[in-house]
Amino acid sequence: MGEKILVLDAGTTSTRAMVFSRDGRMVGVAQAELTQHYPKPGWVEHDAAEIWDKTLACMREAVGEAAGDIAAIGITNQRETVVAWDRDTGEPHTRAIVWQDRRTADFCAQLKEAGHEAEVQKRTGLLLDPYFSGTKMRWMLDNDDAVRAASENDTLAFGTVESWLVFKLSGGCHVSDASNASRTLLLALDGEQFDAELCDLFGVPKPALPEVVDTHGQLATCTAEWLGRDIPICGLVGDQQSATIGQGCLSFGETKATYGTGAFVLTNKGHDIPRSDNRLLGTVLHQSGGNRTYAIEGACFVAGSLVQYLRDQLGLIGSASETEELARSIEDSGEVVIVPALAGLGAPHWKPDARGVISGLSFASGRAQIARAALEAMAHQTHDLASAFAADGAAWTSLRIDGGMSANDWMAQDLANILDLEVERPDFVETTALGAAICASVGAGLYENLEDAAKAMRGGARCFTPSMSDDVRKDRLARYARALSVA
Repeated sequence: MGEKILVLDAGTTSTRAMVFSRDGRMVGVAQAELTQHYPKPGWVEHDAAEIWDKTLACMREAVGEAAGDIAAIGITNQRETVVAWDRDTGEPHTRAIVWQDRRTADFCAQLKEAGHEAEVQKRTGLLLDPYFSGTKMRWMLDNDDAVRAASENDTLAFGTVESWLVFKLSGGCHVSDASNASRTLLLALDGEQFDAELCDLFGVPKPALPEVVDTHGQLATCTAEWLGRDIPICGLVGDQQSATIGQGCLSFGETKATYGTGAFVLTNKGHDIPRSDNRLLGTVLHQSGGNRTYAIEGACFVAGSLVQYLRDQLGLIGSASETEELARSIEDSGEVVIVPALAGLGAPHWKPDARGVISGLSFASGRAQIARAALEAMAHQTHDLASAFAADGAAWTSLRIDGGMSANDWMAQDLANILDLEVERPDFVETTALGAAICASVGAGLYENLEDAAKAMRGGARCFTPSMSDDVRKDRLARYARALSVA
């Protein structure tokens, strides 16, 4: 058996296959963009067949002729996105509903008005918001004839993206790891499997759901059909939990922030089920042998997707990398402030109907001011989360950052300035994939535990220290608060 790990990183805007050596070096990679479908305002969809086809192509390209070197497969994925497929044919019934989608806002409001949110939060750690998977499943059942018919015929399979990929790779194994399952609204944080009462509340048939398994171990097998030999699948973990593991946040209180399509902050809370009085989320960080480690989480729905919006929809920039040069070209944003509520507001506000705001525009405002304001919005959103974490007794003493946006030195320094906190960025910022590699390496027996694997596979880091005056910081935050009030 080889000692390399194949990671499938099924993200929101692209899917990738990455091969890692035992010491954490990336030795192969292939990537393909995913088509984004926006059929109505607030709706976001993916073609599940495209996710599978492009993931398969990427894994074959990344591995090449070296399948014999692969010890195990790890999978990390965009969480909360729901796929509905047929157990018999293995084909999707309809497009996947993406985590950013807001179409179930009215259903969530109805459940809130009926008084269910407090109990749901107590049991699942989550709030009643369209972000999570359970209401998406209910919408499919109510609005798609093929999904409803499959449910009536007992051939319906629901799952998040890792579940979909495992089903295809294994030829029919229907499982979901605990980190992803904890994002559905259908798993009690202290429950071993999906909860019958929660399924009844959301109107989701429990038989359509996968078996909940560990995040690392012998979880399934990729059949020889795909890479020429059977390869064990030994790691399954949602992308934000995976990045937390990849950052080595394996001790109580350690915190990371990932800036990808959205922005997500997780603090390791150990084995105690986390409770929040400030509308943060409790979630499963990882699970082994049925034993869970938890995290408390704050999620902002729009981060890198704001830069993508400036590029693709508004045509203000030609590439994401231009934002750093533009930000450095001016002394400040000229009072331009962006509230990036293009998909509603996540934690700690949870306003699904909020819409994006660009305020402070004048004739002096140009591309540079708007680009800088877009980067500044990352620090402003993160500061909101920091305040909520502190109010919940989980104040940050430092912050480890990763994700594609974190490669922007200007943004990393701005985070340190606004948070008034040391910010650490690893030399290898693709910690989401690294976390899945760490899980799979432990699951395959290459390392005894996550701590040993992380110590061996993580590299160096760069630190950013605060250098902003209190007056400038207060002024920035006050302008953002005013803009936020009208979002």
